[in-house]
Amino acid sequence: MQETAARGTSSALVTARGAAPEFAVRFAGALLAVAVAAVHVADQGGVTALADPAGIGWGYRLIEVGGVLTALILLLPRPAWFGPAWLGWAAGALLGAAPFLGYVASRTIGVPGDSADVGNWGDWLGTVSLLVEAALVMLSVSMLLAMRQRR
Repeated sequence: MQETAARGTSSALVTARGAAPEFAVRFAGALLAVAVAAVHVADQGGVTALADPAGIGWGYRLIEVGGVLTALILLLPRPAWFGPAWLGWAAGALLGAAPFLGYVASRTIGVPGDSADVGNWGDWLGTVSLLVEAALVMLSVSMLLAMRQRR
């Protein structure tokens, strides 16, 4: 009887220990998603400001909202929303890759309506943004690959 109780406790502990790393990884992804959004809010001049030209400003808004939604998808328990388990990580990969590529394009070939930033690699907020976005892409892609291998 004690073996059964001990065995039951042991399996419960293993299950609880297995859930902790998964939540920690999802929490790290959510923090990176919120950091991407926060960097773009700061670069735009606050929540009420809209970057000029307007197309870039609305792109920033999409990144900001996308960062919050990605964090929520990663943090909410699976029964709370109806979507595949990989959806949050796919959103994280997109959230990190799109602004990263946009930043590189704005500094190399320029983007329509904003050619003033070509060659401006010294912007510290842009550097922080690249680091956070790269970390989010690496984490998201590694989680997507891990999920694919488990199938």
